[in-house]
Amino acid sequence: MLTKRIIPCLDINKGRVVKGVNFLNLKDAGNPVELAEYYNNQGADELVFLDITASSEQRFIIIDVVKKVSEKLFIPLTVGGGLNQISDIRTMLQAGADKVSINTAAVKTPKLIFEASNFFGSQCIVIAIDVKKINRNKLNKYSVSDINIDINSQWEIFTHGGRKSTGIDAIKWAIEVERLGAGELLVTSMDTDGKKEGYDLELIKTITKNVNIPVIASGGAGQLKHLSDVLKYSNADAVLAASIFHYKTYTISEVKKYLSNLNIPIRPI
Repeated sequence: MLTKRIIPCLDINKGRVVKGVNFLNLKDAGNPVELAEYYNNQGADELVFLDITASSEQRFIIIDVVKKVSEKLFIPLTVGGGLNQISDIRTMLQAGADKVSINTAAVKTPKLIFEASNFFGSQCIVIAIDVKKINRNKLNKYSVSDINIDINSQWEIFTHGGRKSTGIDAIKWAIEVERLGAGELLVTSMDTDGKKEGYDLELIKTITKNVNIPVIASGGAGQLKHLSDVLKYSNADAVLAASIFHYKTYTISEVKKYLSNLNIPIRPI
């Protein structure tokens, strides 16, 4: 049986780790290099580094910080934010990333997923999906296409760090990016993000039922039960969390012990 992964997330803004609620009201959470080393030593299975304003500010990711973070790690590192072309991905991998996360560029240029997967291998191409429940009043706003929201849609894709709506159905998009060669999905509910009230279980479950690639659940962890709930209910392959780790609510060790006691397969520390 495949073990479930526990993944802390470093959301980076102006070189610092931050955390907000619903992608807003960002507060400082620490130094990314120090936190990376801390999580590596704590027994995290992987680490995700997201430069959350790179796309909206139309700039390249903070590469010097990525290099410093990667030097502290002996676990896989996924890096995302403002990656728009093959050369950007190559630069990140050369800087020490094991995988790259793409969101805005994938929506703008879907063929980038196919090209990147073929060039670097699907195992290092993670498609980040930032999702909000649909406002039913918007359904008539968008033209009909294979991936756009329709009367049956429940969730919509957002880009530019959650700042821009797209009119794209989240489930249709998940299926499409798998077809294009994505190796993994990082699914974040903007509705539950930072609230510490639990993951959007229905969202994660619906996506895992519709794709055959690993899915990382993100957005809403506040208690240990939230982690076990999403792993058991949705069949997610990994859980990503920020606040509960950054502010020392729980350690990686405490999370793994709790999940292991529930017979959820976890990699030992």
